[in-house]
Amino acid sequence: MFERFTKDARAVVTGAVEHCEGAGEKRVDEAHLLLALLDREGSRASFALTSLGLSGRRDAVASDLAEARRRGGLSRADAEALAGIGIDLAEIVSRVEEAHGEGALVAGRAGGVRRLGRRPFTPGARDLLAASLRTAAAHGDRHIGDEHLLLALTARPGVPAEVLADHGVTHEALERVLWGGGGAKAG
Repeated sequence: MFERFTKDARAVVTGAVEHCEGAGEKRVDEAHLLLALLDREGSRASFALTSLGLSGRRDAVASDLAEARRRGGLSRADAEALAGIGIDLAEIVSRVEEAHGEGALVAGRAGGVRRLGRRPFTPGARDLLAASLRTAAAHGDRHIGDEHLLLALTARPGVPAEVLADHGVTHEALERVLWGGGGAKAG
């Protein structure tokens, strides 16, 4: 599959690994891929993000991702579902951090020691890469670009899509910007 990735898409994957290593985490996840997408310049994904008003808001997106990571990777929808059965996620996070230190619920930490070397991808990140292939095929594209990674990311439930939607970047909006609203080509 990776032979079908464009230079921009490969740069996103490489950037995600760098974000993972920089955070001292063991595995590359969807949030690392989103951060790497936000780092891109001069690509189709960066054009789409700029067109949707995300330019200059990278730090806000990164902060929102970090806050979700602090909650153990749970989305707001997860927190609301827990609240519906009487569980206050903010209180749980507070108590765990009080007992074990800030960021204790962050999944995938390398235990404070920075490990260099290959970082495996989480199942969600691998699924995202596979979904980008399906997205490219649905649009009649032979190669997988960073725009396909971004579209696949917004089509999946979870924290990255939720954070992007909070900043006005939805799957539907991306389809309009990238393909003029026609969506996937009929096959």
